[in-house]
Amino acid sequence: QVQFVESGGGLVQPGGSLRLSCAASGSIYTIAYMGWYRQAPGKQRELVAGITSEGRTTYADSVKGRFTISRDNAKNSLDLQMNSLKPEDTAVYYCYGGNWGQGTQVTVSL
Repeated sequence: QVQFVESGGGLVQPGGSLRLSCAASGSIYTIAYMGWYRQAPGKQRELVAGITSEGRTTYADSVKGRFTISRDNAKNSLDLQMNSLKPEDTAVYYCYGGNWGQGTQVTVSL
């Protein structure tokens, strides 16, 4: 089973940018769907963005126009470019591709 490790989280000011990366332990070529999810304190885990093996994408309304998901099958990686970050984007972000990564913390604050 492919394992995932996220990186790229951190502390950023409102309006700033971060790029999250998810490295897979094996090939992601046959994984039909991959996504980024997030979970804020006291809230349920929610979809941020998803991408199919054909490259079709879906985004939560709250991040449309600010976040971009991409996958590189050759590098076995899934990325999330996050721009114009807001305090409400603060959460632990998880990579999903059939199972979950351990998560990476994103904090948006002055």
